[in-house]
Amino acid sequence: MAEHILTFHPSQPRSRLQALGLWLRKHRGPIIAVQWLVVVVYTGLVIIPAFLPLPPEDAHIWDNLRLFAQFCFWGLWWPGVMIATVTMGRVWCGLFCPEGFVSEWISRYGRGKALPGWLKWAGWPFVAFICTTVYGQLVSVYEYPQAALLVLGGSTVAAVVIGLLYGREKRIWCRYLCPASGVFAVLAKIAPLHYKVDRTAWDRYEGEVQPVNCAPLVDIRRMTSAGECHSCGRCAGQRDAIALSWRSPFSEVLDFNNPAKTPDVLTLVYGVLGVATAAFQWTVSPWFLHMKLAIAEWLVERDHFALLDNDVPWWLLTHYPEANDLFTWLDGALILTYLIGGGFLLGSLLLVGPAIAARLLKTEHLSWQRFALALAPMAAASVILGLSMLTVTHLKAEHLWLGWLPTFRIALLGLGSAGALWLALQLVRRSAAGFLGKSIASLAMTLPVALMATLWSLVFFVW
Repeated sequence: MAEHILTFHPSQPRSRLQALGLWLRKHRGPIIAVQWLVVVVYTGLVIIPAFLPLPPEDAHIWDNLRLFAQFCFWGLWWPGVMIATVTMGRVWCGLFCPEGFVSEWISRYGRGKALPGWLKWAGWPFVAFICTTVYGQLVSVYEYPQAALLVLGGSTVAAVVIGLLYGREKRIWCRYLCPASGVFAVLAKIAPLHYKVDRTAWDRYEGEVQPVNCAPLVDIRRMTSAGECHSCGRCAGQRDAIALSWRSPFSEVLDFNNPAKTPDVLTLVYGVLGVATAAFQWTVSPWFLHMKLAIAEWLVERDHFALLDNDVPWWLLTHYPEANDLFTWLDGALILTYLIGGGFLLGSLLLVGPAIAARLLKTEHLSWQRFALALAPMAAASVILGLSMLTVTHLKAEHLWLGWLPTFRIALLGLGSAGALWLALQLVRRSAAGFLGKSIASLAMTLPVALMATLWSLVFFVW
């Protein structure tokens, strides 16, 4: 019976991708072993470097654990996770993520309480992402392992607590509270690899069924989006209706049967394209520097020195005297203002184009949310460009050749821009509006793309 359940009907040809999905379902043992290995390595790289001294000036990432951990987390891990999500869906979540795995594993021994209403609020991933991003910048999470332990370790502890309290063998933390979940959900929408559900095959299936434990609580039968699926393979072959498959990276956004959810759009526009972009750019921004110098000068002239005090706890603002790296209260206030204020201003400007396009076309399925989702390719390019800045920092410190970097950045920015514009134009074409309305709507959708392309061009080629 198990063999029948885990395979497709003989009349259906099985591709290599389908076979891979079935393999993932049948071989949970090796996957769990890999997940435990990731947990062990992750724990060591988060905890041990926090108790090591500053690396000497001649240290390298291959001979200093503190530098090695920094490079692994911020130079390889996060860029790699985002690239994997854009190309293969949420495979990191389903097969490798230590937080999700530990939370699910420990929930087997927890209280298994029913989920309270407040926990199911759809806005938690967005709020958690904003708070984590801003706090990480305030404590310099990329530079200091103590801050990384506080942020990453704190997130893991929270995941464990949620696992102990709620659900049985489920990933309640991942579904409702994970700070990165909203970002992964948005980027996975354009992944060319996904688990496809054939509703017709599902409904006509009459054989025996082996239950599937969908840890992130996805309604598998009605699943139409890769945003919620963790790509773990547990449901592959279920009722001869689910298969790991290729698709067009634009198909989900263009599928009107897939709802354009407001929480996803807010995470995309205000989170990934807004606050995250500001977080990547504030350290090189001349606007931030000029604002800081002007305010500091104004305070000194009036003998107001309280905001210039740098005697602040390291867990609140960056405070590492041994590295001569001390944030003042003014630094903290300006970073907070730049990230929250600037990020939300940028996000609001990015929504002008989708709002105009939706208003002009007045088509039922072409809402401003749908047009905003067309910016997903630009968001993918933006977050990868931002995270790769950390990779470049480490590579420069090792004096490695980076002559390829400008071409890489231009190409990635070009791909993101072209993808977003193509999606927008395809949405416009599906409207019944006249030529003038479609033309203005198309022009409006170039505004957010041009704005993001200009910002990143300033960062890489002007500032």
